[in-house]
Amino acid sequence: MGARSHEREASVTGAASPELFSRLENRTAHVGVVGLGYVGLPVALLFAQSGFPTSGFDTDPAKVEALQRGRSYIHHIPVADVARAVAEKKFRPTEDFSQLGGMDAILICVPTPLDEHRDPDLSYVRATAEQISLNLRPGQLVVLESTTYPGTTDEVVLPILRQSGLRCPVLPYETDGFSVNHPTTLEADFFLAYSPEREDPGNKLYKAHQIPKVIGGVNAPSAVAAQTLYGKAFAQTVLVSSSRTAEMTKLLENIYRCVNIALVDEMKILCIRMGIDIWEVIEAAKTKPFGFTPFYPGPGPGGHCIPIDPFYLSWKAREYEFPTRLIELAGEISSSMPHYVIETVSEALNRRKQSLQDAKILILGVAYKKDVDDLRESPALRIIELLRSRGARVDYHDPHFVRLPKTRRYDLRMSSVDLSPDQLAQYNAVVIVTDHSCFDYEEIVRHARLVVDTRNATRAVRENREKIVRC
Repeated sequence: MGARSHEREASVTGAASPELFSRLENRTAHVGVVGLGYVGLPVALLFAQSGFPTSGFDTDPAKVEALQRGRSYIHHIPVADVARAVAEKKFRPTEDFSQLGGMDAILICVPTPLDEHRDPDLSYVRATAEQISLNLRPGQLVVLESTTYPGTTDEVVLPILRQSGLRCPVLPYETDGFSVNHPTTLEADFFLAYSPEREDPGNKLYKAHQIPKVIGGVNAPSAVAAQTLYGKAFAQTVLVSSSRTAEMTKLLENIYRCVNIALVDEMKILCIRMGIDIWEVIEAAKTKPFGFTPFYPGPGPGGHCIPIDPFYLSWKAREYEFPTRLIELAGEISSSMPHYVIETVSEALNRRKQSLQDAKILILGVAYKKDVDDLRESPALRIIELLRSRGARVDYHDPHFVRLPKTRRYDLRMSSVDLSPDQLAQYNAVVIVTDHSCFDYEEIVRHARLVVDTRNATRAVRENREKIVRC
């Protein structure tokens, strides 16, 4: 694999930089990935498979031990890939952050959640930057991949790395999209860039290396260094003119999706009141060969990016006295969707002369999207919390989660129940939150008393449709 690029014109000076570029070119550079979750682990394995000696750093000893034994704790990452990389000594997981000094390139792939006030929580990024600063040496490349607001790389990460006493100036540069297009000479002790992760767990159409890698440096040599690294593992790199441009690119990608999902969710609620099938509307609209991209309604978006990114940008925009009205409204609509699900369940029970208080409710699927074992920002967790607050007795079934782990926001202490005909018949309502492919929806509708379908998963079910309430 190699990046599409023009001949690089940037000349780089600084301690050990020629050696770094040589090691990046011949794949002997040691790559360190900090954070071995849904973003960091695939990236680490990709660089290991591309021939780089790769180390993975994580603070969770259970994750590190599992990886050291060649086990994968993420469903869509094959155990064989982890086992092979570890056995061939291409990938070495560790908790020892003092080994960061031995890395030539360090990629930061840590969480960037929201705090209780929906403001950016960069504590993981700061803590990682501090660990790197303690071990930073001349000639190293540091790249932030975590989703964040424009300015994080040069306003937050760079000052912490400079505490090491090493230099890395912030200087503008020009690019044609694939290379720096004017000569640049710069004295720098280390290099710093931003390259947003574009992971899509469970996506079977695009492998990680096939997704173009956007790269922006705090200066031209940093951008070229990062492009040299990623060009050895990704089929295409896209160079932008600053780390801030790369940061905003990531936000635009996901806010575009958030706004369109919020739009279709609002259209869904209106269509239900008007007696129109929103799913049929979408299928008809997407036959237009231009000017329309289909998005689909649901119980609320999940995953790390779409529910988070609007609030990151709106928070930063306040610094510039700019109200992001459309973006904030989209975030509010998305946040309200679990409440809409609860009201739909309550109304459906009322029509059957039942109350949500003390009702037995089964949540079907808790992952944030189908066929993955990813709980990040899943609307199912909020739905369970809201149902409990209304006095319902709630269980869940999800083959990807035997037990619900504690998250930053939730500690629900629940285990998955069996999905048998007798079990289904015990519940006042079954709520389909995640439409896993393994579910037999004909059987579920046949044996359940009431099904509230938030994903149109029961569209092919022909019998007992009077039991189904689409939400």
